[in-house]
This record gives sequence, C-alpha cells and structure tokens, in this order.
Amino acid sequence: MKVSLSPKVRKRMEGLRHLQSQHDELEAQFLEERKALEAKYQKLYQPLYTKRFEIVNGLKEVEGATPTELAGIKEDQATEEKGVPEFWLAAMKTHEVLAAEIKGPDEGALKFINDIKWSRLQDPEGFKLEFYFNPNPYFKNSVLTKTYRIIDELDPILSQAIGTEIEWYPGKCLTKKVIVKKKPRRGSKIAKTITTIKNSESFFTFFTPPRIPENEDERDDDAYDELQDMIEQDYSVGMIIRDKTIPHAVSWFTGEATKDDEAEKKGERKEGVKKDVSDQDHDEEKERALKKGVEEERKEGMEDVNEDHNEEEGGKGALKKDVKEEEAEKQVEKKKNGRAQIQEGQKKEIPPECRQL
Repeated sequence: MKVSLSPKVRKRMEGLRHLQSQHDELEAQFLEERKALEAKYQKLYQPLYTKRFEIVNGLKEVEGATPTELAGIKEDQATEEKGVPEFWLAAMKTHEVLAAEIKGPDEGALKFINDIKWSRLQDPEGFKLEFYFNPNPYFKNSVLTKTYRIIDELDPILSQAIGTEIEWYPGKCLTKKVIVKKKPRRGSKIAKTITTIKNSESFFTFFTPPRIPENEDERDDDAYDELQDMIEQDYSVGMIIRDKTIPHAVSWFTGEATKDDEAEKKGERKEGVKKDVSDQDHDEEKERALKKGVEEERKEGMEDVNEDHNEEEGGKGALKKDVKEEEAEKQVEKKKNGRAQIQEGQKKEIPPECRQL
C-alpha cells in the first residue's frame, strides 16, 4: 500500500528506518550470541548425558550407598536387571502429548530405546533428533532420525521435515495393517483371497512426516487444512522431545516433571482467567453504562410525557371548570326564572305542584 507523505513526514520516516536498522543489527547480534551460548552449554551438558546413558543402560553403577528401594530384595534378583528398564518409554509416556501418540503395539518396540539425542543444524537452520535402539525383533535400524529444517529461527517457520525409512522385519511393521479377506467365487468352492494394506496409528509414523504437495493444483482446500494440522502436531511432538524429554528425562520418568508442567499450565490458565475476568468486568461496566443511559433516556421521556400529560390534564381541568361555571350560571338563571314564575303564579294561579287541597 502506497502512502502519500509530506516532506516533513518523509524525513521523520527516514529517522525511524534508521532506528529499525539499528534494532535489526542488535537482533542479529543477539541470535549469534545465543547460538554461541547454546553451543557452549550443550558441551557442558554432554558429560552429564553420557553418565545418564551409562547408568540407564547398566554400563556403570551409581557410586555410594545402596538405594533404600533395593532393601529386602535378594541379591540375585537385584543383579538380574541392569540399568533402568524401559527408561525412555516411561519418560515419554508421562507427557500427555507423547502418551497420546504412543499406541499399545508401539510399546514393545519403544522399550528397546537406549538413548535419545538432539543436535542443532546450520545452513539451513534446524535441528535433528536421534533415537538409538538396542537390537530388537521389530526393525533392523539401530538409529532412527527426524530432521526439521527451519526458515526463520526467531519466528520458526518449518520448511521441511525428514525422517528415516524404517527397515521392518517381516510381519512386524507397526505403521501398516494387513487385512486378509476371502471372497467366494461364483460357481467355485475355492474362495478368492483379497489382501489390503491400511495405515495404522503408531508413534513410528513420526519418522514418515506428512508432505505438502508442491503443485498448488494438487491441493484440496479441506485436505490441505487437515495436512497443515498434522504438520503442526508433528512439529509440536519434535519440540517436546527436544526441549522437555531429552533434557529432563529423569524428572519425566519419576513424574516430577508432570507437576511442574501442570503448574505451568495452571499459571497460563490463571492468566487467561484474569484476562477473561477483566474483559467480563469491562463488558459489565459497558452494559451498566448502557443501562444507565437507557434509564436516563427513559426518565427524560417520562418527564416529557408527564409534562404533556399535565398540560393535557390542565386543559381538561380548565375545560371542566368552564363547563361547571356554565352549568352554575344556568342553575342561577334557572332559579331566577323559577322565582319569577312563582311570583307570577301567586298573582295569577298557583302552579300545580304548589296547589293546596
């Protein structure tokens, strides 16, 4: 939109553009420093993640006293289990969003996760998740990866999501469901076997992300909106694993992170309630003001009506007064005429009503 500006306003806009340019330079500097700071702390975190991996997978025991939880357990039972069984499965299932993504059949395969890592990517921006698996009867891969490519890091816009192709063992695929039906043939005792393959809900579809058609002619509006929702959900799952599950896996395993997450949500809900209450108070105030205005207008209208009524009543009163006065005058006149008639009757003849017997 082109706006016609006066010379003075154009001069002011040049000054504002200069300020914006300075802001953009500081923002770019902030992003570079944030990357450096993040990289620094990722290196500091790494030894802790390595120790966690060793303890979880039974490669190293925790030094110090025997935990009180092991008291009363026979030595042979305690030594049978190494590390923390199903650590990552339990940590993921504790988060409500991830728990909804994990279906019953998935748990058998997810028990074999021995570590989950993430790393930041450069040029283009993005990050990569890595799921490490022990040898298992479900698939051949030892590592499954999910990569997110992002256009703008400050206001992330997902440009592409890439997942590993899973090499399933025969009959073990969790993302597809094979349905076998037998259809009778006409005139034959041998039934025809029909095999169909349908998609099955599974956490492992996470590694086969939805793809947006590049050709706009191929896009259907309703299907496109549904696809966008799927992509947003997919990215949300990736962010939860990166920002919550990996750095705080122990707290999710114990359930402590659930309380913190719930407290955070309650805080957000309270802010939302405060806003709603504030909006409601504002609306009620507006409604009261509106009612007050309507009431005042009604009162003013009633006053006008009363005045009109009084004027009308006054007119009626005056009219009644005139009628009464006129009737009174007639009565007086009648009485005068009566007295005159009586006097005339005394002279001539007594009226019938006054006649003496």
